[in-house]
This record gives sequence, structure tokens and C-alpha cells, in this order.
Amino acid sequence: MIHFFSDLRCKEVIDIHSGFRLGFVCDAEYDDAEGRLLSLITPGRARFFGLLGREDDYVLPWNCIARVGRDIILVDTKEAPARRKRKKPGLF
Repeated sequence: MIHFFSDLRCKEVIDIHSGFRLGFVCDAEYDDAEGRLLSLITPGRARFFGLLGREDDYVLPWNCIARVGRDIILVDTKEAPARRKRKKPGLF
């Protein structure tokens, strides 16, 4: 059983159909009115060793989560996972 969000951050996310490694959970969206998780967010792949930034983040709806294990989260996505643009930090 998961007690804290920090427990989710230590788990690697893998797609069941393709076997593609989506990375580690970096963020989550939740509905505070209903008190439930809506989706998990994993960062996109690094471009050119991270020097050119990252690709868009993967947004994985909670209903796509197949299994949460001790060290891994299995995701059942029929098509490619949804992507979201990263917000670029400003200078000031």
C-alpha cells in the first residue's frame, strides 16, 4: 500500500504493450475536491545528453495504471501516451 507521494517517485514506469521505459514518476495531478489522483507524470527523454533540454512529459491517466508493485508501475496504454509541453523556466 502506498502511503506517501515520495513512495511513487522511487518507482519506474513501464508500458506493458511495448515494454518501453517511461522513466520515474516526477509529478502527479489530483482532484482536491474528490481527493483522488487523476494522473501520473513522467519526464520526457533527454535530448543530446540533456544539453538541449527534454522532450515533452508523459501524462498517464490513473485508469491506465495496471499494477503498482514494490519497485515498478506497469501502465496499460493502448496507443501512445499523452504528452504535455514542459514549462520553460524564465530568467527572472
